[in-house]
Amino acid sequence: MIEELQTLAAILDVPFQDYSLLSRALTHRSYLNERPDDFLEDNERLEFLGDAVLDFIVGAYLYHRFPEMDEGELTSLRSALVRTETLAGFARDLQVGMFLRLGLGEADNGGRNRNQILCGAFEAIIGAIYLDQGLVKVRELVERLIPSRLEQIVAQSLHKDAKSEFQVWAQATFNQTPHYELVTSEGPDHARVFTVRVMVGERAWGTGSGRSKQMAAQAAAAAAITLIEDYEISQELAGEVE
Repeated sequence: MIEELQTLAAILDVPFQDYSLLSRALTHRSYLNERPDDFLEDNERLEFLGDAVLDFIVGAYLYHRFPEMDEGELTSLRSALVRTETLAGFARDLQVGMFLRLGLGEADNGGRNRNQILCGAFEAIIGAIYLDQGLVKVRELVERLIPSRLEQIVAQSLHKDAKSEFQVWAQATFNQTPHYELVTSEGPDHARVFTVRVMVGERAWGTGSGRSKQMAAQAAAAAAITLIEDYEISQELAGEVE
């Protein structure tokens, strides 16, 4: 087990002093449920701590990264960066799934790639690093992971409630409420990807994909919002021609 922990520590680029912290961070409650006589602790307390540390580190990063951004949008960006799907993505980047200590049933059911478990493990790892190394090492790791996801979130407006924004526009422009259609659902249950199309009347305005129908719908609405300006320009030009 120590060799595996050292391998993960190398991926994290964190020189752990106490590897028992990292071991605990990787221990899901399903593992202990199958070993009731073992005096071990699962990762849920570390997860609690890591959640709080992440909120602080991500908030500070965004505060300095966007000095002109108001409090509301900073909050939305932080929420997008610490949501379950994003943190699970960070865990996948770090190959955390292969090091998890899961019960046999949980492992057989795809637990190593399940968003909720990966998110919890990532938060627990953050808690373990904080206890072992302090904020500096946590910040180094988080700031290594954030930029590519942040760029995607900002580019696709994933931190905004795109569905609400597009609905307001569609109702004001067409007096119709958008509706969302499931286009495809692909992949195994534990790693399914949904593709959703947003319609206003009979016209499709955008298509998006995500690991949940809600995420896919938000992505579709964000894609639709990018078309609004082109639509309004075309309407203005049509009016000038008339």
